[in-house]
Amino acid sequence: MIRSITAIAGVVMVVGAGTLAFAQDDAPRQVLFSNVNVFDGVSDTLIENGSVLVEGNLIKQVSSEPIEAPGAEVIDGGGRTLTPGFIENHAHLMLMGPSLSAMEANSTWEDFGIHATRMAEMYLMQGFTTVRDAGGANGGLRRAIDAGQIVGPRYYPSGAFISTRGGHADFANFTSPPGSDTNFSRLNMAQEVSGVDDVYKFGRNNFRMGATQLKFMQSGGVVSAFDPWQLLAGSKEEIEAAVQVASEYGSYVMAHSYRKEAIMSALDAGVMSIEHGFSFDCDIAEVMNEKGAYITTNLTAFDPGLLDIPAVKNQPSSLAKAISASATFENYIPNMKECPVKRGFQTDCVGTVEACNIQIAYEKHLNNEFFGPYQSMLTLTSIGGEIATLSGDFTNPYTAGKLGVIEEGAYADILLIDGNPLEDFSVVGTGDKWFDAEPRPDSPETIQLIMKDGVIYKNTLN
Repeated sequence: MIRSITAIAGVVMVVGAGTLAFAQDDAPRQVLFSNVNVFDGVSDTLIENGSVLVEGNLIKQVSSEPIEAPGAEVIDGGGRTLTPGFIENHAHLMLMGPSLSAMEANSTWEDFGIHATRMAEMYLMQGFTTVRDAGGANGGLRRAIDAGQIVGPRYYPSGAFISTRGGHADFANFTSPPGSDTNFSRLNMAQEVSGVDDVYKFGRNNFRMGATQLKFMQSGGVVSAFDPWQLLAGSKEEIEAAVQVASEYGSYVMAHSYRKEAIMSALDAGVMSIEHGFSFDCDIAEVMNEKGAYITTNLTAFDPGLLDIPAVKNQPSSLAKAISASATFENYIPNMKECPVKRGFQTDCVGTVEACNIQIAYEKHLNNEFFGPYQSMLTLTSIGGEIATLSGDFTNPYTAGKLGVIEEGAYADILLIDGNPLEDFSVVGTGDKWFDAEPRPDSPETIQLIMKDGVIYKNTLN
């Protein structure tokens, strides 16, 4: 793992062997990036030979001309591309696998916590300075990251999945009675609801436990045990109750939704982030654009080798579901191109750190294959930043600056990349193989500098 000693934001931070040491200066430090081509997270062209001045943990100035900053630490980018840190909008840092049943029966809080700690560092070293966790994690990991106890990205947890009995987050053993405690429920990683009162109870408890938004499991899945993917789980009143609770906290609901009927009912109830949304079409796009809603989709679902995944092909019920789902979802890509909406980057990996490292790189690759480099860069940066702000003014833990953009007043979450991702997207750390891929390095060689919140965590420029 690449580590660094740096002095930014008035703090000297030594990262190595699990130890963090701090020394406070009086004034915020300045770092000047010179001779860089800037992708600002929005424009389809780069600011050539630009300069970016960081003061403390925020960007103070962006210019196409040299910036005068006496006393600043100067980093000569050598013509490399400076971009916002990447944003993952749908991860599960606590879920290490190898299966849901194994995590339910054979895992303790130590197992989950150690895995999440490693996942957090891996994501940061892959260039992700912000991660939204889509279920299974409470606020403890974020507190540890923000306090400097462990290394990781900015973190937006959802608390426990909210699911109906037999739904996509029903991880209980096969003969477990309705409403009984499970490993996942005891750790507030997944909660079974039956009625509006349960949604109120567990939704409010999620925010109490540090959630920044709620996750409602509205549809079924493919590799899960009890739920057909076509499932329409949760009544209109239950979904509206989740939206009400989130609104009490100034936040929002993200919904795991596959079928068109599920997506439309979620949007009608006030859900602001559709997860997966594989049945997306132009009717849905019209409603989403009207309501200002977002979608995140794991494009690995459209991989030609999906049916060869061991968890699918070795389980007859999952294979049948996958075949049915693939036939139904085949129009997602052309529909998204014809009627685009704001789409965030999603990997949705459950498994080992090494496997998720590979899947992240492959998800980056598929984004470019399906939508091209510019749309893929928007997905990785500014759109993810907009999704983060949905958590509101007082539930959002990071309100001092904008995320996903390079502009004055934005957070100093910055990458220096050797190459132009708008011309050669592979420089962001893509991989063109998934399950048969070789292990990937801890951090892509082409991402030569990683800064989060004004602190440098990787610098291989010299």
